[in-house]
Amino acid sequence: MKTDLNLLLECLKYQMDQPTSQKEVLVTIYSVCHQNSDASEYFREIGGLMFVNNLVKSSVHSIVKESALFTLGGLAENNVFCQEILCTSGLFEDLCTFLNQKNSSVNLKRMSVYVLLVLVSNNKNGQTYVRESGCLDVLLQLFRTTLSMSEMNLSDNGNNQCYQLWSSVCSALSACVNNPQNEDNQKSCSLVFPYAKDCLQHCTKPEIVRPICSFIGLTIANNSRLQQFFVSIGGLTVLDELLAKLTYNLSENSSSTKLAVVVTKTLDACIADNYAIGAAVARYNIVPNLLMLLSYNIMNSEEKFSVILTLGHCTDGCEENQYVLVKNNGLPLMIQALTESQDEELNKAATFVLQNCKRITEKLSVKLSEDSSNTGAAGHLEEDLQPREGIIGDYRVKAKQILDRIEQLENEHQEVSHLFVSKCRFPSSGTSTK
Repeated sequence: MKTDLNLLLECLKYQMDQPTSQKEVLVTIYSVCHQNSDASEYFREIGGLMFVNNLVKSSVHSIVKESALFTLGGLAENNVFCQEILCTSGLFEDLCTFLNQKNSSVNLKRMSVYVLLVLVSNNKNGQTYVRESGCLDVLLQLFRTTLSMSEMNLSDNGNNQCYQLWSSVCSALSACVNNPQNEDNQKSCSLVFPYAKDCLQHCTKPEIVRPICSFIGLTIANNSRLQQFFVSIGGLTVLDELLAKLTYNLSENSSSTKLAVVVTKTLDACIADNYAIGAAVARYNIVPNLLMLLSYNIMNSEEKFSVILTLGHCTDGCEENQYVLVKNNGLPLMIQALTESQDEELNKAATFVLQNCKRITEKLSVKLSEDSSNTGAAGHLEEDLQPREGIIGDYRVKAKQILDRIEQLENEHQEVSHLFVSKCRFPSSGTSTK
């Protein structure tokens, strides 16, 4: 491997007037070093990293610039030392220039965005440079302008270079705000929320919805002000409508299930640890649609966990959402999830929901027993059931059974506490920070 890299670097140096050959050498270097930290480190030690970096600046050939950027991204992606060395204001300014130049090819812009993605991933310094260099503003502009609404609905987006650029921009923006969480970058990125909301309103294609939902979710995660802002511009309404469309199509199209889970995770980022927004959920049809999604029983454990956790955040401290969940047969679904799954995190999430709903179930059981006409969540449910006395009796028995089952499950899952609530956050794109 070392001999090969030495020879490749020599070839690169002696082919300065042969752009096609240089491109081939750069791609070969990428192939050797990609996903190989030791190879990347050795190439750095023999001066290869800085030579390629200088090639980005000095070459007059677009194909060489593109290939050099591609190689830099591969080297830095798998080696933290390469990432640290490349993380300079000079390189960020060069990348900003490439993205701004009108004569830059789409592929040169894609490679520039790729390098930005690598430099900001799990890197607080990179997140700062991307903002201070103006790159973040350019990325946000590309997010808004690279694809038109009509292009978003094309059937061949996977082979569309403009779509590939736009998708890369979404990934880079997501890395700019997350892991570590960067509130300054989150604030800047929230400026495109109105556009992102419009995209979700007009397009339901998975290749558009997925990156937008991921970007929105990471931008508002653990940020109550931005959660509130997103809701204030109609974001929660759009997510509710999108979830309704997807759950309606579940029986016809199984791919709708996975996309519905993506939307669910974004909903969860909107309401997690924000009781005011959690209460606002009751104005929508979110809880019934989440229960419908869960009832199809075609999801894996991880997907079920995401749905149940969102239900947990909906019902946490909100009696109205608890009432909606009980009315729509949600408690038996939680119990079913507990009894059928061996997944510890899923079981904790289901127990979280049951604990949230324990009080209203107790109230329901008592009120139905007394045949009361009180107002409030349990009273409303009683009014729905009052016309037929027999149904009240059946529901009273069912409520008592569920309450007994909740208490039994609580004894089996005593380790579940409020620490679980603080642990549950919108998924991040990485695990380490600097």
